[in-house]
Amino acid sequence: MDFKKYKKEKMKNPEFAKAYEELQPEMNIIRAIIDARIKQNLSQKELSKLTGIHQSEISKLENGERNPSIKLLQRLADGMGLILKVSFEPKA
Repeated sequence: MDFKKYKKEKMKNPEFAKAYEELQPEMNIIRAIIDARIKQNLSQKELSKLTGIHQSEISKLENGERNPSIKLLQRLADGMGLILKVSFEPKA
């Protein structure tokens, strides 16, 4: 069974679906950090040098072991030459 089929089956469980939806904002931030870093062909170590954030902290952020502050997200954005943009969107 591939992931999409597995997820579709698990989403039939209301408790799982609720927990999954609650994690989406955090997962979106993690995905944005990883995507931005990869798009610039940066390793975690290289991003660490650009931002002054320890590589182990970047790893924890990307693995969901640490929730970033806005200040930390701004440091990451600055290090990659990006603008941090936060928005509130209507629920689908």
